[in-house]
Amino acid sequence: MNMTFLQELFQSITQRDALLRRRQGDGEPPDHRRLIEACHTLLASDGEASSIALASRTLGMYQRLGTDERERFFERLADDFAADPDAIDAAYTRYAERRDNDSLGALFRACEPRRQELIRRLNLTSGGTTELVHMREDLLALLRDRPELTPIDADFAHLFGSWFNRGFLVLKRIDWNTPASILEKIIHYEAVHEIRDWNDLRRRLDARDRRCFAFFHPAIGDDPLIFVEVALHKGLPDRIQPILTGDDSGVQDPESADSAAFFGISNCQMGLRGISFGNFLIKQVVQELKQELPQLKHFVTLSPVPGFAHWLAEQRENETLSKDVLDTLAELDTPDWHADVERCERLKSVIKPLAARYLVDEKNSRGLPLNPVARFHLGNGAELHRINWLGDVSTKGLKQAVGLMVNYLYVLDNIERNHENYIANATVARSSEVRDLARKARKLAKGETVK
Repeated sequence: MNMTFLQELFQSITQRDALLRRRQGDGEPPDHRRLIEACHTLLASDGEASSIALASRTLGMYQRLGTDERERFFERLADDFAADPDAIDAAYTRYAERRDNDSLGALFRACEPRRQELIRRLNLTSGGTTELVHMREDLLALLRDRPELTPIDADFAHLFGSWFNRGFLVLKRIDWNTPASILEKIIHYEAVHEIRDWNDLRRRLDARDRRCFAFFHPAIGDDPLIFVEVALHKGLPDRIQPILTGDDSGVQDPESADSAAFFGISNCQMGLRGISFGNFLIKQVVQELKQELPQLKHFVTLSPVPGFAHWLAEQRENETLSKDVLDTLAELDTPDWHADVERCERLKSVIKPLAARYLVDEKNSRGLPLNPVARFHLGNGAELHRINWLGDVSTKGLKQAVGLMVNYLYVLDNIERNHENYIANATVARSSEVRDLARKARKLAKGETVK
């Protein structure tokens, strides 16, 4: 018989049954206690067909829970589905006596929380991966106030790291011929520079000087995981507004560009936060662009600097800078300061060096750069290449970074070396221009005059 036909028939019946269960429920109101019972039943199941149906029913029950009941469910998940301490002790004792691979494997299995096997079984049902991603999104929303639920998140992250590894990701170019259902999601998920309408999107997908690529996963379907917007340019861009409006790229056709500028990278699935896609995406897009347009010489970002304005405000409030610098920075309090040429020049002379200090010298508790965008690109092997004054004069750009934007440069021959130095020593690869600015910042901190 045709086994493929039988498999498809079986899957169709299973999916139909799952859909009916989720739509109709089982006649009783949702309750986290009943959901926990369903989880125990799923773990006890030893048949594939029954496990698929039980997984579908269990996820359907979760979807029908209210916010408070979901929180109660996570509490029970943390307590009732942890690893068994007695089993761990017994397995360790056997391993300590025998020190062989069998006892080591038994120890690994004993140490694994039962939650992980539960999550694997929930993933058996059609659409289970997507629903588990949404479940983790619910969990992440609770973690700030409920840190005791962190072990559950660790289980999700551990499994998602395998399920969403690079081998399963599919890179697709997004253009105006992409299905409308996907284009709508691109508009919705854009997180860096808002896409205002369909005309705005069409301009950003113009084949003349734009490219857009996204990662997809077979289990998630046509919902992108992450996407990047690219502007083809002559020279390295230093302002975002001309890119967003489509003016002044200097490019009449793709072959006339010498630079590819990554100006927006958006993660689409909140439930996959912390699962690394961006580093793979940028490196593969560089390869795709290099193959399509071999004349390209520069691969660079035009990146925001979120958090810089907040850091600068803290320095002013704590008076950690010299009086002359503080007096200059006080001009930021003047409305529309960025429209005054002379005022801008005074502010530029102190803010650009301070931005270099912020990006190069200011570190978090792990000894890594304080700025999250810097951590991302430096960790990918990029170089902190240039700090652009008034690169983003939108309300958002002025609020988060007093208008600054940054070019991170990806030099293909240096990516691996920069990455290794960053991982091993938290070394910030930077250009001579940024290095000079950082030196000026140190002089400013001592009250010395700089040119």
